[in-house]
Amino acid sequence: MPEWILKLARDFHTAFIEDNRWKYLVEGIENTLILTFFALILGVILGVVIAAVRATYDKQYKEMRKGAGKVFLCIGNAICKIYLTVIRGTPAMVQILIIFFIIMASSDNKMLCGIIAFGVNSGAYVAEIIRGGIMSIDVGQTEAGRSLGFNYIQTMWYIVMPQTFKNILPALANEFIVLLKETAIAGYVGVTDLTRGANIIRGVTYQSFWPLLAIAGIYLIMVMFFTWLVGHLERRLRSDER
Repeated sequence: MPEWILKLARDFHTAFIEDNRWKYLVEGIENTLILTFFALILGVILGVVIAAVRATYDKQYKEMRKGAGKVFLCIGNAICKIYLTVIRGTPAMVQILIIFFIIMASSDNKMLCGIIAFGVNSGAYVAEIIRGGIMSIDVGQTEAGRSLGFNYIQTMWYIVMPQTFKNILPALANEFIVLLKETAIAGYVGVTDLTRGANIIRGVTYQSFWPLLAIAGIYLIMVMFFTWLVGHLERRLRSDER
């Protein structure tokens, strides 16, 4: 057997088998999925609120009578626009550092810091996805709800939003995939995600080939799996519309 193959086998054993270092990758996969899942939930919650404010402003502001409601809507829309501009205009890496080292500097819960940082970042993109979905719903749907006696909030909740989420579900699933890859920077604030697990192995063994190749393959497999799920979901939605 060639010497280079034997060397690769020895390096593999050192990187993963020796001292059970493969457990760093298993822990990293678990933390990466937890971080991504809860960050997306937070992002969807923020996105729904921001999208509702922005869409309401775009659709109703000119028709609203002067009063406190119109003023609050204008202020809320301005705050949402500032949030969207700042979050989408700055790198996620900078945001997570600011949240960890400044805003939540007194917290020892690194996973919570990561969830909040990525959730706030994802919320800006989810908000625009949802707002686009709301604006794509025919205005006749809103008029039909109002004719049934629903107020604006009830119309949005019972008629517009269910149709919106059905239309944007594939886009939200794709946001999950993007967020999954973005969490690779969580290790910079001490979260033992998949990338940090590989870096720990590199630091102990002074090897880069196998740890980095392993996490690249794991990320690729996870992305391919979730991409397949998204494609399956899109096909199911198309078949339900027939």
